[in-house]
Amino acid sequence: MGKSLLAINNLESFYGPVMAIRGASLHVEQGQVVTVLGANGAGKSTLLKTISGIVEPEKGEIVFQGSPIQGLEPHAIVRQGIVHVPEGREVFPLLTVGENLSMGAYTRSDKTKVEQQRRLVYEYFPILADRRDQYAGTLSGGQQQMLAIGRGLMLQPKLMLLDEPSLGLSPILVQEIFAILRRLNKDEHVTMVLVEQNAGVALNLADMGYVMELGRIVMDGTADRLMANEDIKAFYLGHQENAQRAERRWKRKKTWR
Repeated sequence: MGKSLLAINNLESFYGPVMAIRGASLHVEQGQVVTVLGANGAGKSTLLKTISGIVEPEKGEIVFQGSPIQGLEPHAIVRQGIVHVPEGREVFPLLTVGENLSMGAYTRSDKTKVEQQRRLVYEYFPILADRRDQYAGTLSGGQQQMLAIGRGLMLQPKLMLLDEPSLGLSPILVQEIFAILRRLNKDEHVTMVLVEQNAGVALNLADMGYVMELGRIVMDGTADRLMANEDIKAFYLGHQENAQRAERRWKRKKTWR
């Protein structure tokens, strides 16, 4: 067991008028990848937004490195070393790749170390080095996702919150990005909380997992244990395959009539 980095206790948050998080508790150890699984509307993104201060919690406690951070402004949470890579990438389209990366380091004054971090980002994402002078809005979806992750890395984060990094990407690109995330965790010791609907790739990367339904944590355990769980296999890992089987059965029945 590593050193505790993040502890969330009995968290309640609203997304507009809707209670999106209902008494959720989870823990992240130093150096871990923790994934949060669940269907659309389960509250996964609101959980990340609450950790990063975008959404203020109604109740509960968020403890980072031993100190409560709930209620702090987002910029204060960023300064503590928590970076949020949002769903949909949200790069600055009219800035170049290089300028986007500089925006990720706006809270840092140690210019020499910032440039070292930029070189590290280019090492992990060579395509960003090739396109450093290109406007971010002209990049492909996969390249924009790489840029969003690279921008987050510019802070040299202690904790990276990743919201649906596989969204809208081809299977090949998903495998490529998740392989880079694995290297960042193993080689650079970046601790991650990963929200994903693609349970297969998420559990292959993660150490621990939590399953959310309607704002509640309904299951947790090691990634291996969740991967072997029959409910997880049926509802998440086998969802696409089951849907395809159901569609084939329905088509066969139609031809019998």
